[in-house]
Amino acid sequence: MQTPLELNFHNIDRSEWSENLIRERVARLERYSDEIVSCHVIVSRPHTHQHKGNPLKVNIEVRLPRNRRLVVNEEPPVVEQESKLSLVINAAFDAMQRRLSKTGEHHRRDALTPSEEENRALVVRLFAEEGYGFLRTVDGREFYFHEHAVLNHDFPRLAVGTEVRFEPSMGEQGPQASTVRIVNKPGERESDQTAHRPDVPPDWRSQP
Repeated sequence: MQTPLELNFHNIDRSEWSENLIRERVARLERYSDEIVSCHVIVSRPHTHQHKGNPLKVNIEVRLPRNRRLVVNEEPPVVEQESKLSLVINAAFDAMQRRLSKTGEHHRRDALTPSEEENRALVVRLFAEEGYGFLRTVDGREFYFHEHAVLNHDFPRLAVGTEVRFEPSMGEQGPQASTVRIVNKPGERESDQTAHRPDVPPDWRSQP
């Protein structure tokens, strides 16, 4: 970016973990699009009478060449606990990435970075009605993910055994996944390539 990130917190305490998560997500946007000139992020707890309580909210404004701008200020499902702020942050940045994709403003430097190549996993537990699940990587690590972290609104297409790629991060409750992308046919336990790869241990695959 030509201009450093502008980050503001309104009616909510600034925390190191939330600031680090936002900077990490902004860095991912920069890797996704080299057209971004500046980015302004506001984390707030609006005082409003339209909702019960004081829901958390994340607004993102991205400026592009020729004074174009993209804004994400849509409210996700109401989240009041600050421990769940990571869900709102990831949902807002996922929405911004979709906006960049739809407007054609994404020009990735590489089709797939080495870190993204390594971040593959299977869905091992899925709680569809509650809107979350867990992934397991090749080396046995597990990551929580929320439905808002699944790109292209593909959460309903997931099934136990679906192979995905994702971005890892550390939330208040432990390791979690964002930018989850399906890479095989939904419902398959593994892709044909994965099934015959010697580096994939048998216990990586979900049990019947």
